[in-house]
Amino acid sequence: MTRIRFLSADGIAVQEVDAPAGERLLDVAQEAGQPLEGTCEGQMACSTCHVILAAEDFSKLPRASEEEEDLLDLALHVTRTSRLACQIVLTEALETLTVRMPGGARNMQGR
Repeated sequence: MTRIRFLSADGIAVQEVDAPAGERLLDVAQEAGQPLEGTCEGQMACSTCHVILAAEDFSKLPRASEEEEDLLDLALHVTRTSRLACQIVLTEALETLTVRMPGGARNMQGR
């Protein structure tokens, strides 16, 4: 089980949820009502599930693929620790994860 701490773009609003190994971060975030659109439904064809990870958590994850990095080049408010939530699969080894929504994040699907 991974304890995920979602932060709003301004870092003020916090929501914590627990999620089992094997879940995609995009699905967990959407279920929790976070403003991630995920237009391509996790097919890695857009960058609408862009999130910013805490530096200490970023290094715990496998490196982004070249395709993911290319899509992040198209996202707004990208940082050194940006990733696509659809490409992050929770593992047993990942006990905690802090995720900040980028500036301008919004959910156009109304979830």
